Amino acid sequence: MRAWTLSGAVREEHEWSKMADHVQSLAQLEILCKQLYETTETGVRLQAEKALVEFTNSPDCLSKCQLLLERGSSSYSQLLAATCLSKLVSRTSNPLPLEQRIDIRNYVLNYLATRPKLAAFVTQALIQLYSRITKLGWFDCQKDDYVFRNVIADVTRFLQQDSVEHCIIGVTILSQLTNEINQADTSHPLTKHRKIASSFRDSSLFDIFTLSCNLLKQASGKNLNLNDESQHGLLMQLLKLSHNCLNYDFIGTSTDESSDDLCTVQIPTSWRSAFLDSSTLQLFFDLYHSIPPSLSPLVLSCLVQIASVRRSLFNNAERAKFLSHLVDGVKRILENPQSLSDPNNYHEFCRLLARLKSNYQLGELVKVENYPEVIRLIANFTVTSLQHWEFAPNSVHYLLSLWQRLAASVPYVKATEPHLLETYTPEVTKAYITSRLESVCIILRDGLEDPLDDAGLVQQQLDQLSTIGRCEYEKTCALLVQLFDQSAQTYQELLQSTNSSSIDITVQEGRLTWLVYIIGAVIGGRVSFASTDEQDAMDGELVCRVLQLMNLTDSRLAQAGNERLELAMLSFFEQFRKIYIGDQVQKSSKLYRRLSEVLGLNDETMVLSVFIGKIITNLNSVRKLVKLSAVQFMLNNHTSEHFSFLGVNNQSNLSDMRCRTTFYTALGRLLMVDLGEDEDQFEQFMLPLTAAFEAVAQMFSTNTFNEQEAKRTLVGLVRDLRGIAFAFNAKTSFMMLFDWIYPAYMPILQRAIELWYHVPACTTPVLKLMAELVHNRSQRLQFDVSSPNGILLFRETSKMITTYGNRILTIGEVPKDQVYGVKLKGVSVCFSMLKAVLSGNYVNFGVFRLYGDDALDNALQTFIKLLLSIPHSDLLDYPKLSQSFYSLLEVLTQDHMNFIASLEPHVVMYILSSISEGLTALDTMVCTGCCSSLDHIVTYLFKQLSRSTKKRPAAMATDDRFLHIMQQHPEMIQQMLSTVLNIIIFEDCRNQWSMSRPLLGLILLNEKYFADLRNSIVNSQPPEKQQAMHLCFENLMEGIERNLLTKNRDRFTQNLSVFRREVNDSMKNSSYGVNSNDMMS
Repeated sequence: MRAWTLSGAVREEHEWSKMADHVQSLAQLEILCKQLYETTETGVRLQAEKALVEFTNSPDCLSKCQLLLERGSSSYSQLLAATCLSKLVSRTSNPLPLEQRIDIRNYVLNYLATRPKLAAFVTQALIQLYSRITKLGWFDCQKDDYVFRNVIADVTRFLQQDSVEHCIIGVTILSQLTNEINQADTSHPLTKHRKIASSFRDSSLFDIFTLSCNLLKQASGKNLNLNDESQHGLLMQLLKLSHNCLNYDFIGTSTDESSDDLCTVQIPTSWRSAFLDSSTLQLFFDLYHSIPPSLSPLVLSCLVQIASVRRSLFNNAERAKFLSHLVDGVKRILENPQSLSDPNNYHEFCRLLARLKSNYQLGELVKVENYPEVIRLIANFTVTSLQHWEFAPNSVHYLLSLWQRLAASVPYVKATEPHLLETYTPEVTKAYITSRLESVCIILRDGLEDPLDDAGLVQQQLDQLSTIGRCEYEKTCALLVQLFDQSAQTYQELLQSTNSSSIDITVQEGRLTWLVYIIGAVIGGRVSFASTDEQDAMDGELVCRVLQLMNLTDSRLAQAGNERLELAMLSFFEQFRKIYIGDQVQKSSKLYRRLSEVLGLNDETMVLSVFIGKIITNLNSVRKLVKLSAVQFMLNNHTSEHFSFLGVNNQSNLSDMRCRTTFYTALGRLLMVDLGEDEDQFEQFMLPLTAAFEAVAQMFSTNTFNEQEAKRTLVGLVRDLRGIAFAFNAKTSFMMLFDWIYPAYMPILQRAIELWYHVPACTTPVLKLMAELVHNRSQRLQFDVSSPNGILLFRETSKMITTYGNRILTIGEVPKDQVYGVKLKGVSVCFSMLKAVLSGNYVNFGVFRLYGDDALDNALQTFIKLLLSIPHSDLLDYPKLSQSFYSLLEVLTQDHMNFIASLEPHVVMYILSSISEGLTALDTMVCTGCCSSLDHIVTYLFKQLSRSTKKRPAAMATDDRFLHIMQQHPEMIQQMLSTVLNIIIFEDCRNQWSMSRPLLGLILLNEKYFADLRNSIVNSQPPEKQQAMHLCFENLMEGIERNLLTKNRDRFTQNLSVFRREVNDSMKNSSYGVNSNDMMS
């Protein structure tokens, strides 16, 4: 194999004549490599790093990299050479000639073939180099031959070798190449990335997937010795290859590995044969049972993706057959659950169970031959999982998601086969409730972390339970009444006893806290059209008990109030208000009859007065607290001298400082009680924080400072400030804080982001503080008409988002289990920050473009860069990230639609795809935000289309571009029309009003497609029902004009309510029913 330096573009004889001179520098490079990777001395490592950076930029880097590979004596020098070559082939300016890149590719393959036992990290770096060359040269031709596309031929030479090591290298090359081509590269245009990814998908990916399956079949048939490290490694790489193929971004909108709630793997039609053949699915189920637990999570990950294959890949009969094989495989795992004791296996299996309902309908599941046995096994598995609440708590979400979707589908299932959920759903409900109550004592006894402290997780689970618990509601209520009465009676007896222990009281308060939260949740799960008078009366029984408990706890507030129980009460109030207070509630509801009988509360006005009285009681307790000498001491002496946790402790983790935010929120609220406009009192209170800021500023002003001390001081400081900012809800007090921090200390926060962007323990608190400062809570950010502070505050916000965003994108690939903490959490806070400042109504954003200020443009462009770096898997897997993104998107589509319309086609498609996925989200906040965003987009499109028939100025080129994108991809808007209509007709639609707003625009933009959908639904009904269904659709559009004026929209929303009720009545009396997802395929 010739060396790459022998290409005709360079005089190699001259280069090789200098080889002797390079030997000395080679030895120096090896020394520098050892210093970089092995030394513990920071100074020496920094010097080595600086020297090696200079080496990578030197003109003779290429020839020296070859020397390092050929003659280097250490693995570190080989790693350096591979890394440098990857940078050289990736550079966009002064790229290497084609001949030279071909030579490097051939050299790397030969090098790997002749040295199969290199250090693992060297092999990995060389494979990364090969993958990078192949991807970037995918469209390069030499004599009409695409020279970098013969990847399977390149790998075959490794697979034909006898040694396992060669096979591992070959499989790893394919796996890494698939991953490399699937990942967008920020240094190259995204349009080029998509072009390469699409070509690779069409020309090579199916062959690679087929090869991986064949190799897995061969491996499973050979009885591999998996105790042998190399054979174990081969199987692991084969599974990774299969997973990378299934996880590919097939349609260019990053829907790969789509969320565990909202999942569709967009397998190309050309792959049908692989999935119609049941042996593919059976292969992975067989592998799961035959390999050790260390590898089986990868098998389950592949099965999760296979279970999520788009429905339209099959016809009805094929889908039923595929689902039958899938359910049989799940049943076999549940019957042999030994491997599920491994947390990773357990987690992936829970994800697989969730996919059964998210991708298939209950009406299809019940028709599977073994359904009764499978649903029994799943129920038992769920109950056992809930009872062991301390084991893999993050996996419970998927199990509850499955049961939530099953329970929500019960009113709509048309199949004659029994679904048996009336038997098993109460068992799941009981297991969740009793396990939470039993956990209280164990947590207190063993000093464990209390799940109630994770408000987001608790709320997520309660939202799921609200639907599950309403199924067979009589059993849920009976259980709650029994458990509540037991705990309340015990609690009252303990309070009356003179010798009861505080631990016993705390246990009962913990149990009652869970019960109040759960009662609020199940009341919040009430759906008006599916509820009966008897269920309302049951709600009344539960509400009476909570209000009676409130009277008891209020009497103890001054002596020993329980914060968690008070928060549960407030959550209960919110759920009750949402369901039973408002114009739409029947005043004759049996709930109010029960409240009148027991508590004398005859209507919602009297209940509201109770709620207000509770709030006043809590506030009065605070006013009494402020007068206490101990509280006054805290307000005047909040320093480390008196509170050790406020000090800089080098032994503790940065994350241990979280309590300081809560502490200062409490102090801030206490200070607010009597603060008024007293600036002197405020300045006195802020003295310790002023001193801390000055200390950090002093450290930053010197070139050498104690970095750990600076980090700890700053993190503690910003956590303290966020607590104060959160507490200061009034304009007067917040303006004092704003004037204190801006402009004096803002540069310090910006500097911290620049220095420590890669340390989330530092950046996340700073970003959260900034997000709090720009949040116009209670209209506290109201600047005088002559003040530029609103614009200046946005500039600082833009600068921080841009600084953090551009830097965090440089950190490279992060392991999946660390990606949220390292990257996505900060990105989520940036999204929240941008949403808060864009919707705060204290900045006129038109002035930025008018005066040539790029602050707004920088912030929005950074948002797009960050968004495109996140696959939908991550965007939808993490609830906080989902909520911050969809909230921001709603604001952007409402107020900055011109910006959205100016984006590149692939960005627009990404955003539309994310909206499409979000429409079916279980999180109502996400779903409602998607409806609103879609409404703004559809309205904008409709207006532009209306204007396109008139004479337009040249300035409308951007609008033309957006229209062109939509005309090129009509299937996206049509898909969303199908989705919305599907949800309204067939699903438990809890936000019907929100769904109705974009639906009219979608219909007007796709009138022919809507007519086809209507005919499909009508024709799916039995002959005697078709006329009635046709009439429902006629009435839906009765009196609707072809415009999106508010009056027309409101009429359509009213028509839609009637339409939904009539369609449901019609279908309840019908044994037929359209398959809603077939309607969409």
